[in-house]
Amino acid sequence: MTNPVTKDRRHFEDLAIGEVIDLGHTKVTKAMIITFATEFDPFPFHLDEKAAKASLLGGLASSGWQTGGLSLRMLVDSFLSTIASAGGLGFSDLKWKNPVMVDDTIGGTVTIVDLRRSESHPQWGIVTLDFDVRNQKGASVMSMRLANLVDTRTPGVAA
Repeated sequence: MTNPVTKDRRHFEDLAIGEVIDLGHTKVTKAMIITFATEFDPFPFHLDEKAAKASLLGGLASSGWQTGGLSLRMLVDSFLSTIASAGGLGFSDLKWKNPVMVDDTIGGTVTIVDLRRSESHPQWGIVTLDFDVRNQKGASVMSMRLANLVDTRTPGVAA
């Protein structure tokens, strides 16, 4: 049965290994960093400029989890909202490579690196995505691999 919410979106059969998705960009402000850290990651180098300056990071920096959340938001805006996504399955190989500092702009790409039909649930395909997130200077700030379920148009047909 076709999902009425996603019927006009791209499905598993429409995706291709090697497809590159531009995430767009987002600026990370001091207020964003402190608000996120206050609630979710209250280390001094995310909350206090003086403590952050004396830390390994050398200044107020975004939580890696905030960087991940912002990257996921960009992925939803640029890709997941255009496909028949049925939800995430998890991630692996998460690496925070450089800190995201106040007023950095982050963006990047996601590449489809694998597509396979679920053996136990043939109505879904599994798309595997590799993230490459960078700051405005081109320095890598985060990479990871994400798996997501996508509705198929033809649930009983092998991919």
